[in-house]
Amino acid sequence: MDPRDRLEDSPKLTPRQQQVLDLVQSAIERTGAPPTRAEIAAELGFKSANAAEEHLQALARKGVIELVGGTSRGIRLKSDTLRALNEARLSQYGKQFMLPLASLAQLTLPLVGRVAAGSPILAQEHIDQSYLMEASLFPRKPDYLLKVRGMSMRDAGIMDGDLLAVQKAKDAKNGQIVVARLGDDVTVKRLRRTKAGIELIPENPEFQTIVVPPGADFELEGIAVGLIRNTMLM
Repeated sequence: MDPRDRLEDSPKLTPRQQQVLDLVQSAIERTGAPPTRAEIAAELGFKSANAAEEHLQALARKGVIELVGGTSRGIRLKSDTLRALNEARLSQYGKQFMLPLASLAQLTLPLVGRVAAGSPILAQEHIDQSYLMEASLFPRKPDYLLKVRGMSMRDAGIMDGDLLAVQKAKDAKNGQIVVARLGDDVTVKRLRRTKAGIELIPENPEFQTIVVPPGADFELEGIAVGLIRNTMLM
């Protein structure tokens, strides 16, 4: 099926709903997490976050997003929506850029569990299993899945037990959600650089910001490019 036909078969969106959907997708591509209601309101000129919430609820009713309660960033693109959007984007550049075989559009991603102190994150002993995933589910190609432990990123919609899709990287932009190694620990946090140094910001007020001191044993392991709720793979 032509991906544009799939989009045409999707629920019709109002211009404002389309703007909200585009903004959500753009934020996920840029930072690895959806925007808050306040950020949507500020970006699109709404009078309040409540107006953003009304549009999100409408998108959820039409089945193009899923809203996760209890978090300020609990917005998820449905897999069919993201796949159709990405396929339509590819089709704009001509069939010569489309992958000729469906199997080539799939990724085998290792699932990293607990990481032993001081060893590479993709060391064989850390890999619990591998999953075959559709590449179109992710805005940027991931290299591995990391099992999230703890609730420090709860308000970004990242929960204990979720699988974070990670693209290997040694650098990241301010505001991106990253996988970082500090000493013997590997953590998922939002990156912030200041004149004083690097800070790793949680998305849960019950957790404190991690300040990386000068000369610390610190290294970026990757950037978040997607999230999979573990129950989807059961």
